[in-house]
Amino acid sequence: MTETFDSRYPSVEHLRARARRRMPGFAFDYLDGGCYSEVNLKKNTDAIREVELRPSYIGDYAGADLTTELFGQTWAAPFGVAPIGLQGLMWPGACEYLAEAAHGHNLPFILSTVGTASIEKISKITEGRFWFQLYHPAEDELRDKLLKRAEDAGCEVLVLLADTPTFAYRPKEIKNGLSIPPQMTLRNIFQMCTHPTWSFSQLFHGAPEFKTMKPYIPSGMSMKHLGLFMNKTFSGRLTEDKIKAIRDQWKGKIVVKGIVTPEDCARVVDIGVDGIIASNHGGRQLDCGQSTIEPLPQLAAEFGDKIKVMMDSGIRSGPDVAASLASGADFTFLGRSFMYGIGALGREGGPHTMTMLKRQLQQVMEQVACSKVGDFPKYKV
Repeated sequence: MTETFDSRYPSVEHLRARARRRMPGFAFDYLDGGCYSEVNLKKNTDAIREVELRPSYIGDYAGADLTTELFGQTWAAPFGVAPIGLQGLMWPGACEYLAEAAHGHNLPFILSTVGTASIEKISKITEGRFWFQLYHPAEDELRDKLLKRAEDAGCEVLVLLADTPTFAYRPKEIKNGLSIPPQMTLRNIFQMCTHPTWSFSQLFHGAPEFKTMKPYIPSGMSMKHLGLFMNKTFSGRLTEDKIKAIRDQWKGKIVVKGIVTPEDCARVVDIGVDGIIASNHGGRQLDCGQSTIEPLPQLAAEFGDKIKVMMDSGIRSGPDVAASLASGADFTFLGRSFMYGIGALGREGGPHTMTMLKRQLQQVMEQVACSKVGDFPKYKV
């Protein structure tokens, strides 16, 4: 595989700045924003960067190997693409672009139930090597239909979303009147007119839709009624009984995303899940909660011998990945960082960002003389 890298944008911060210029304000706000005052959004990254690693400069060193085994698969690096909703609103074709990039780089891609590409489309792009994140439906019949489609498409890992028991209070989205398609206010029309690349791309790809959910949405539904339909369709709060019912019928691996307390982790371990993703939904749900990395060492110490302990939220660089691994994560996922890449560079943004993160992580591993990803905790100060 030829690695794509644009030296004009050597960091996620550079990608974010360019994405902000290229995206309409309402789309960038949806990508960039958190809930309430965005305290936890900032805290996630700040807390990761409080972690210190111990360098090692004298002695033999064979070099860094980024490959990582997870659930019987060997991946090229210890990070993947987190589930992201409404990618096609933020940048047209983003969901497909990221799946394509992840497959090309041999990294896991997680499709969200409310993503803008269908299960079947992502399966085709990734040749069946993808994960599916399930927003738990209120009705068992719909749950079973979605699970059957994911199984038929070759989905390797099912991710159950735990951290959205209620819809979040996000002031930027409220102010922007976010919907699909975006409301045609004068403000939004002006933003689209002043961002022609985004607008012409949107015309080419068509209005973003919940493609996985499309077969179950009544035709001709207005945006207002679509919102009511989606609210009624999904039951956000997971229960032990809901997880058990899925465990009984899903033959593959199950991961619960949004676990940040030992109590919740113990509950899902007892049910027989295969892993968790410690996450606070990127600071988009509970502003006064912990950063994601804060509970990670305890979760890894108590449950790391029983399940895979993974993490997302706040990771913006190779050093951030390294700090997360050194704090006990077996694997990491990034969402915003990859979307900044797409917003900045379009289709090439995914491959560029993945190449960049690999290079950054390798440099950190070489600084601390860490040969394998699993050795990282040994190098934490």
